[in-house]
Amino acid sequence: MKLKVLFGAFALAGFAVLAIAATDPVLLKINNKEVKLSEFEYLYKKNLEQQVNKESIDDYVNRFVDYKLKVMEAERLGYDTLPSIKEELDGYKDDLLAPFLVDTELKEQLVQEAYERMKTDVNVSHIMLARGINPAENKRQLALMDSIRTCILNGEDFGEMVAKYSIDRSKENNKGEYGFIRSGVFPYDFEKAVYDTPIGELSKPFLTDYGVHMVRVNGYRPNDGQVEVAHILRLFPKSSGLTEGEKMAVKEKIDSIYNCILNGEDFGELAKSYSQDFKSARDGGKLPPFGRNYMVKAFEDVAYSLRDGEISQPVETLYGYHIIKKISHKPLGTFEECREAIEKKMNNDQRSVMPIESKCNQILKEQNYKKTDGLRDYLLKEMTAHGGFDSTFVTDVLAKSNYTMFTYGNGIKAPLSLLAPTINPKTKVASDEIAASVLDASVDRVARQEIMKYYSDNIVDLNPDYRNLLNEYRDGTLLFEVMSKEVWNKAKADNEALLKRFEANRAKYQWNEPHFKGVMICAKNDSVMREAMSTYETLKFQPEDTITSTLNKKFGRNIKMVRVITKQGENEMVDYIAFNGRHVESTYQGYPVFRILYGKMISQPEELSDVKGLVVSDYQDVLEEEWMQGLRSRYKVEKNNKVLKQLKKKYN
Repeated sequence: MKLKVLFGAFALAGFAVLAIAATDPVLLKINNKEVKLSEFEYLYKKNLEQQVNKESIDDYVNRFVDYKLKVMEAERLGYDTLPSIKEELDGYKDDLLAPFLVDTELKEQLVQEAYERMKTDVNVSHIMLARGINPAENKRQLALMDSIRTCILNGEDFGEMVAKYSIDRSKENNKGEYGFIRSGVFPYDFEKAVYDTPIGELSKPFLTDYGVHMVRVNGYRPNDGQVEVAHILRLFPKSSGLTEGEKMAVKEKIDSIYNCILNGEDFGELAKSYSQDFKSARDGGKLPPFGRNYMVKAFEDVAYSLRDGEISQPVETLYGYHIIKKISHKPLGTFEECREAIEKKMNNDQRSVMPIESKCNQILKEQNYKKTDGLRDYLLKEMTAHGGFDSTFVTDVLAKSNYTMFTYGNGIKAPLSLLAPTINPKTKVASDEIAASVLDASVDRVARQEIMKYYSDNIVDLNPDYRNLLNEYRDGTLLFEVMSKEVWNKAKADNEALLKRFEANRAKYQWNEPHFKGVMICAKNDSVMREAMSTYETLKFQPEDTITSTLNKKFGRNIKMVRVITKQGENEMVDYIAFNGRHVESTYQGYPVFRILYGKMISQPEELSDVKGLVVSDYQDVLEEEWMQGLRSRYKVEKNNKVLKQLKKKYN
């Protein structure tokens, strides 16, 4: 979506409204239309952040009034009713709403937390039990893990407990010893338990989507960054059982390749010819940079141990034999360098919903959410009267009930009937008491849905920050449209007035340095350029329009004609051709070959077109001031001097 931002002091940024008084008094009236203090202060605080020299309240009020006069004129002319403007503003509403439904402070804390964890690798040991199929089973598994924890605390060997109880398939190789792990590799809930457990201690049992876990933290080390390597791989044969003869054959092949390296042959060329990692072989064996725990341990250990440029002897892994060349290593980046990767990771794990859940809880509190006391007892009573929980209870009792399930906002009552569509009427329950408890527990979920919808639908009235931001976008859009029509486009189109202004003010539009004025031709390749220049030679005495149209017709998109008027240092391609500058490799919009078709050096502007941009800008200023004088006469402005006095006391 193309955003039209307010110019100058009204450029976009995000600030909370800080009103002077507990209420939001009227600061201005323009033709009796009220402008509240919060809207003014919202924009003024932005202005303070963006200005080098602080602008006084009086000066800013005058600019603010002019800005509001332009918006009011746009409304008078009906720009706010145009379908295109309405559609654009509707799109803004959706875009602007999203950040107000997220706890941005928590989200930033999670990003910061992730980066701080990335600075340290943690050595851990791990026990894992199977996850249950329901909450009751999970509770039992957590209790079992807690018993295992007690045994270890009482002196039982951790490794023996792993062997006896853990279902982690890697225990056959590591006996529960994971070694050093790095933030961002494991699921967030697992990582959190690891980084929250002090060194030398056992974590409390915890549940993830994969099972019930407990970890022991054995030690820390600083993050040693990423490495970039190239490798040559010879694979073991794919068979159910690798024989010693097959393994030796692969070893002999990798040794012969290694001897070639020792004899001075190029590593990259050998990788292209002999490596069986065919994807990396095409690039001389180069692998993308990686950190700890992304490669098998044997490969990783050697990669990190090598010096930059050093080549390893053949290394055995589960897959075969490798020869590894260390290209470079890169330490952990700065916070800003890592932010994008952290946020991408967060978007794919449970942290993506944590700021949303947090904001939802805040909104429920703000909207005075209160579940009706005794709701469970009421549900049980209704079930008993009906004859128990079944599908007809859901459709004939719940779905028709006006009983208040919860309240929110300024006393808005949510009927029990809202619960019915969220309940599966075919659910089997052991008793009415359990059914009543399940229904009672479901109310919070329904409340979150209802109250968040209410908040989103009414956010303009409920959230002053959103209201002011939306007003800013709305006014900015109207301002852009009305300024385009009444000033900017009008000035550009009035060639007669522009010419008169240029002729009457030639002294104002003088240059301090000579300029090159001419036409540059750009081509897709050298052969097109040669043919185009040959054609130009047959046309160069023709009028300029004839030359341009003929070349464009013959060569189409294979060439680009560009009119230039520039001084030295403004265009490196023109500098190279016209000012004897250094050769450049630049391209113009995808056209790599360029040269001057024709042109000359001029010391001062010859005609309006040489400085038209400056003349148009000056004429726009004149038209805008004339227009503003008319608006100041048309609209009556009243200022609340009492509130202005308070503002000056606060900011001046």
